[in-house]
Parts: sequence; structure tokens; C-alpha cells
Amino acid sequence: MSVDFGWFLPTNGDGPHLANSGLPRPPTFMQDYRPATPEYLRGVACAAESAGFDSLLLPMAAGFEDPWLVSAQLARATRRIAFIVTFRPGLEQPEQIARKAATLQRMSGARLRLFAVNGSSAYEQRTLGDFLDHDARYQRTSECLRVLRRLWRGAGHSVAGRYYMLNPAHAGVPLANPPALYLGGASTLAEQVAASQADTYLLWGEPPDAVRERIARLRALAAMHGRRIRFGLRVHVIARATEPAAWARADALLSEISDQTYVDAQRQLAAYESVGQQRQTALSRGALRSLRELEVYPNLWAGVGLIRGGAGTAIVGSYDQVAARIHEYRLLGIETFLLSSYPNLEEAARVGEHVLPRVRALLA
Repeated sequence: MSVDFGWFLPTNGDGPHLANSGLPRPPTFMQDYRPATPEYLRGVACAAESAGFDSLLLPMAAGFEDPWLVSAQLARATRRIAFIVTFRPGLEQPEQIARKAATLQRMSGARLRLFAVNGSSAYEQRTLGDFLDHDARYQRTSECLRVLRRLWRGAGHSVAGRYYMLNPAHAGVPLANPPALYLGGASTLAEQVAASQADTYLLWGEPPDAVRERIARLRALAAMHGRRIRFGLRVHVIARATEPAAWARADALLSEISDQTYVDAQRQLAAYESVGQQRQTALSRGALRSLRELEVYPNLWAGVGLIRGGAGTAIVGSYDQVAARIHEYRLLGIETFLLSSYPNLEEAARVGEHVLPRVRALLA
């Protein structure tokens, strides 16, 4: 199957500095802050499309612009690139999600994909009005995805679950080409839900041995359901013409982290329920160390995760090195790469010009 390259759309603002979206932006970030205006987001989307990316990842969290509305606007400004719209089951009823997805799929020319996110933090979920615990959220997501698929098939389907019920008399939301469903999560329950419901299972960047082991486990779980799923990797990229230049850029990002910013971020990250977040934090051992001590595998740097929740690693190196590392993950079974860098506007063009052609040459 073909490899898909996606880029991150910074719908809570962008800039050349590291920041944690769940905390007040540090002064260094705000000096060069770029708000998520319609013009700026359109610029990133068009830059990514021109650079050869296949999709855009639109997050959904407190402080971010609504991914559905942003995608609807950007669908008019672009022609080819797809939109991976993040949503949180429980904040809306499946019927509403199914109807919005069907409309956007038709209006965009079948460029929609959906990414169900369960939330890393109970505190954040409560601020959004969701009071279920970690396991209950995944159980609800499993039901939600099942209901979505049945709604898109039209009338005559029923669901009687703990969280949702679907009457067979419901007309459904018929959709001939429903969007692919993405899911992440590193807990046992998350893996079980992904194996039974997801089309693509997303992992955050970890050393290849860990990725290999997780892919093997998910493949086995999916096979038990008679399914085959795709695998994606969400990771940052710091690519330059030479390796020293790339590490100098990583060092510049690291050196800007103040002690207080680090302490505040670590306190927040320690409270997260997410097993995936715990794995990301463990890569850096939660310690503000020297640049190359945070290199957990050749060219895989855990420095981003010192203050950023979610994807906390970056592939750092020359254009050839970054392409080779991406190719290594492809050989493990990764078929979707969701990339980003700081700032996302300029780096989309850089990665598209210098890294993607090298990766595609290796895949040929």
C-alpha cells in the first residue's frame, strides 16, 4: 500500500519555539508568536499541499480552533490535500459526528479522515465537560465508532450499548465513501479498541524496537477480529542540510527552556493518565539534560517531550539521515507519517523539498 505523508496544522498558533499548549506560553515563545488566523492557517495548508504532503492533522483540544470549521474553510482553498479531523467521543452524539462527517466528505471531494482522541488528562477532559475515567472513555469510543459505521450504512442497523443506542428505524446518514477512522493510545484497552474498530492505529515516535513490538501486537489483535489495520507514526522533524546544523537547531530549542517552564510542564505531564504520554516522558526520563543525552536512538531526540504533551520526539539530522530514519520506520510497517516542526509554515516547505523526495526515492 502507498505511504501517506501528513503535516500538522497549528490551530492554536505557531512559532519557532517549543511550547506546551496546556500551559501559558513562555515569553520566548510569545516574542515570535503567530496567531492561528484564517490567513496563516491557509498559508500552512497551501504550503503543505504544494510541498507534496497528502494530509493535514487538525488537533482538537482546549485553546485550539474547531477542526471541523477550519477544515471546511481550507477545503475551499486547497484541491488535493486531505484533512485528518480530530474529535473527542462524548463531547457530541455520534449522529452529529456522522452527519458533519458526511457533509464534509461530500463538500471536500472525499478528503476527510477522522481521528478519535480520548484525552491524556482527566483534568483537560473535565474542562471540556467530560467526566468519565480513562477506561470508560475508551469503552465509549469503541461504541461511538461502531455507531458511526452503522449510521453511514443507512437504515436498519441497531446498537444497544452502555453509552449509545441506535434504533433500526433510524434513517442513518448514508455515505458511500465513509472516512477512514484513526485511533491512538498505548494502554491495553486502547489497543483492543483500535484492533477492533480503527482503520489506522497511530503511535508516537519511539525507538524502532518498541515500534516493531507494538505493531506485531496490534496486528495479532486485529487478526483475531478478522481485520487488517494500517499503522501511522506521529513525530516531529528537525532536518537541515548537514547533521551539525540540525543538532544546532535542536540545541537552540532546548536552550530556550527556562527552569520554571520545565518544572511547570513536568508537573502537568506527571498528572496525565495516558499510557502513551508516560512512555514519551520515560524516553527523556523527565530530566533536563544535555542535547545528545536526549538522543534515545540514532537521530531520535526526546527533547521535545520535556515540555510538550503528546508527541515528544523528533527525528533530527541531515536530510539524508531523516529520510533514512523515516524509511526504517516504513520497513517496520508504518504507512502514515504525521510530521511537524517549528515553525510549521516554513518547515513544511523545507521537509517537502528536501526530505520527502529522498524518502520516496528510497521507497521506489
